[in-house]
Order: sequence, then C-alpha cells, then structure tokens
Amino acid sequence: MADFRCGYVALVGKPNAGKSTLLNGLLGRKLSIVTPKAQTTRHRLVGILSEPDAQIIFLDTPGVIRPRSGLHQSMIRHVTVAVGEADLLLFLVDAQSSNPDTLSLDHIREQSTILVLNKIDLIRQTEVLPLLDAYLELRAFEAVVPVSALTGYNMDVLLTEIKERLPAGTALYPAEMISTHPERFFVSEIIREKLFERFRQEVPYSVAVNISRYEENPGRKDLIQANIVVERQSQKGIMIGAGGRSLKAVGIAARKDIEAFLGRGVFLELFVQVRPNWRNQELLLRSYGYS
Repeated sequence: MADFRCGYVALVGKPNAGKSTLLNGLLGRKLSIVTPKAQTTRHRLVGILSEPDAQIIFLDTPGVIRPRSGLHQSMIRHVTVAVGEADLLLFLVDAQSSNPDTLSLDHIREQSTILVLNKIDLIRQTEVLPLLDAYLELRAFEAVVPVSALTGYNMDVLLTEIKERLPAGTALYPAEMISTHPERFFVSEIIREKLFERFRQEVPYSVAVNISRYEENPGRKDLIQANIVVERQSQKGIMIGAGGRSLKAVGIAARKDIEAFLGRGVFLELFVQVRPNWRNQELLLRSYGYS
C-alpha cells in the first residue's frame, strides 16, 4: 500500500505523567502496568498497534528522574535507547503542572516531538495556557495535543497526528503481534503491579520479580513460579504477612490478571528472597532483566 506508514514512537516524560495509561488507551488494551505510584515503569515496553493504514511501534519508557541507584541508571538508559530508536516522540506533560519539565526536555533535544498535555479533564483548558506558553518558549513542537488518557478524550486526534508524521513503509511485525516481549515478561510485570497496589512507601520500590519457572501445559494449567526479591529481612516479613496472608492475596490478584492476559489457566507459586542492596549490584540487575 503506497500510503502505508510505519515507525517507532517513544513516550517520554516525568513519572506519573500518564505514559502507560496513554499507551494502553492507544492500543485499546492493557499492556503496560499502571498504579498511582510514581516510577512504576522500569523497562522500555514495546506495544504494537496495527491498523489498515499504519503500524505504530510504541515505546513506553520509565519516568525521567535524577538517578540515585543502579536501578535508576538502568531506567534512564531505557529512556535514552528508546529516544534514539524513535522516529517520533510523544512528550507527555501533566496539564496540572505549574512548571515545565526541563529534565525530560534535556533527553529529547531537537528530535521530532508532539507535546501531549495529559489529564486535561482535570482542569479547564484555558488554565493550561501559561504552561503551554512556557514550553513553546523552550522549543518548537510538531504539534500540541491536549488529551485525557484516562477518559479517552482527543485520543483519536493524537493518533491522527502521529500517523501523519511517520515515515512511509511496510509493516515490521505481523498484524496480530502486540509486543516483542515474551509472555513471562508480562507475567512478572503483573505480579509487580499487584505488589505496588498492596504495599506502601518504600517496599514496592525495593522489589524485583524474577520468573524462575514457566511451564506451559496444553490441556492443563500452566505452572509459573516467581521469586519476589526484596532488600531486607524486614521487607520479607511484610511481603509474606501474618500467616502468609499478604503473599496469598498478591498471588490471587496476580493469577486472575495473568489468566485474563494469557487466556488460559495458570498455577502460580510465589516465593520471597532477600538480596541485600540488589538495586546497586550490576550482576543482580542483569539477572532480573535490568541490563
């Protein structure tokens, strides 16, 4: 098809700007985990949208922060790699912000970028004008689109703006493919989402999820064993809870979503391991997928 377009689009911005919610909305299904807590996303997540006139390979990235650990440095590397791969950037901004996100702007430089003013449903559109003017003084954008990733407002307009700016070309992936990540990646992310939802303060930020066994059993439930890694013995106690109730609750919630995602039954076993200071140990970061 002569007018078919295909390209990579990276989502960049501060933690809690709504990048993962926007990605899920554009794809029309939940692919990226979402919680109210900042810094939930740790990887560069690939989501593929195939339509009759275009294939868009979205790259959801961790929120841009000043790194304070080896894990944070790995997260920022994911941002840098995604920006380098992208044909177009979506720079997501919370429309309620009072000041421009200059830290994220430093990562995108002069690349082709659409400024996406998210959470516009929470304010009057005229109230965002001072913030918009501040951004336009800092650099030029291909387009400015106010959206609400949560309600779906203006998502069709954003999708049109994206397609118009992608290079012409053929599809890179089969139309039925939704991501380049294996199923076990999404299983670990779902478990981590449930940990973020259940536990507060520092505990979920100190957690990694490592799938130790993934066994598909046609005609029977799949067997999945996952290690939840924490940094301190006290965190292990919190994670397990009195009589194992907390860990059991996480397992029940995770299994439900995993089965919905995979479309088949699973038998899920969760274990808790203590690995002191794992967020600053390169070998452990690599073994948990944060390379």
